[in-house]
Amino acid sequence: MKHWLKLALISVILPGFAAQGETLTDAEEIVRRANLAAYYGGADGRSEVRMIISDAQDRQQRRQFTVLRRDIEDGGDQQFLVVFSQPSDVRGTVFLVDKHIQQDDDRWLYLPGLDLVKRISAGDKRTSFVGAHYFYEDVSGRRPTDDTHELTDTTDQYYVLTHAPVDSSSAEFSEYVTWIDRQTFLPMKIEYTNSAGKLYRRVEVLKAEKIDGYPTVTASRVSDLLTGGRTDMQFRYIKYDIGLPNSVFTERSLRNPPRDWLERPAG
Repeated sequence: MKHWLKLALISVILPGFAAQGETLTDAEEIVRRANLAAYYGGADGRSEVRMIISDAQDRQQRRQFTVLRRDIEDGGDQQFLVVFSQPSDVRGTVFLVDKHIQQDDDRWLYLPGLDLVKRISAGDKRTSFVGAHYFYEDVSGRRPTDDTHELTDTTDQYYVLTHAPVDSSSAEFSEYVTWIDRQTFLPMKIEYTNSAGKLYRRVEVLKAEKIDGYPTVTASRVSDLLTGGRTDMQFRYIKYDIGLPNSVFTERSLRNPPRDWLERPAG
């Protein structure tokens, strides 16, 4: 999910990014920069998300929610709060993530209809997020250390890398391929292959633009290539560096979301 993406060039070269014309050959370094680009734009951020879930017959379900994100350390631990506002059957559902680099993430889901806080186990991280083709893990991102990485091609526009899970029992895929933009380092497309060698899942950026100085995904899609279903995400009212306090990302916010921080920014 998400999709906060750092700018490689604003008016001068920013530290940590490849200089214009430089070609990287170290897969680990490319992955490190892509992870920063995809999940660590600014010290924190807010985005309102419209989700459209479609099956193979193009029957649709819609969701709307707001994502708040705070970095504890750039490239390190983070916190996420996702609060659903539409439709009525999911309004008030809240998802909280404490993302850890050195251990499994902590994830909680609050279901208002049952007044129940459910802990999402590590084994469930690659299961459907509120009925979408996105997974729980997609919201906060997969740790780079969970996979091996190999640079398999370099084109004028992309670094193409192949990844495989270090622990094959931790994921449903056998490998995935990522196309990373050479200028912004944001991953533009990811394709997953299952143990049978069949391509079954695709994640792709449909639109990106610069917001508050950061290249930002404003539309994306996950496609289930076996069933023909897909989920589209549109990101709006995006702001960075808004000063989110630690108190926003506590278990108290599951039942009592921080309304002041969920309001759309002015302007």
